[in-house]
Amino acid sequence: MEGNLSNYKAVILAGGKGTRLYPITREIPKPLLPIKKKPIINYLVDLFFEKGIKDIAVLINQEFKEDFDWWKKRYYDLANSSQKPEIIFFEEKQPLGTFGGLWFLKKWLGNHPFFLTNGDELKQIDLIKMADFHRQINPLGTIALLEVPNPSDYGVVVCHSDWVEEFLEKPSPSQIAKKLGEAKKYINSGLYLFSPEILKYHSGPKYSMIEKDIFPLLAKEKKLLGFKFQGKWADCGNWQRYEKAISGWE
Repeated sequence: MEGNLSNYKAVILAGGKGTRLYPITREIPKPLLPIKKKPIINYLVDLFFEKGIKDIAVLINQEFKEDFDWWKKRYYDLANSSQKPEIIFFEEKQPLGTFGGLWFLKKWLGNHPFFLTNGDELKQIDLIKMADFHRQINPLGTIALLEVPNPSDYGVVVCHSDWVEEFLEKPSPSQIAKKLGEAKKYINSGLYLFSPEILKYHSGPKYSMIEKDIFPLLAKEKKLLGFKFQGKWADCGNWQRYEKAISGWE
């Protein structure tokens, strides 16, 4: 294990229903679907633990608690080292979006900076560089941004220097050209780094989306950075993208 992020914690969002992958996700939660015979969530846990992050929380739907318990036991059984991350589950009794469930982690997170990631994506990114970038400027949040050939399929993040200014949700090519011209186009990769003060923006255990309810506010207040990284990334959110990830991930 390498890295110096032992003071950080990590949260994996795994409570969604995965409706775009029905019917299989009626039986298996999306983060437990395999890529190269290994569950998606394994790649995320390994990403954090390999850089020294030992405390990892997973927000799950209570309907799938037994599935995740089984996964955790198997993950520990197959671990190659005697050192293992401390993985804990927080159950959501109802959908709370990508921000609402963090309410239940306030005590667990304490005063630690923490990474937050979607649970249905694969990522290869230098977390130490991202943490250094965040620490040097010290915003409330940093979004890992990735250049992709088809930004209209996702949504474009508009930055001025390194500060996030605006979000264009699945814009048309003409909208992108008008807004950014020949500049490179970056999307939100679903990986974030937050200072603990972000929880002051939390309004309670109710449904809220960090992308729509929090990020625009932070951007307006000049408290949100965009970290443009070079690395691999794969979205497994629908059948086409899941199949592409299976065939293209190494």
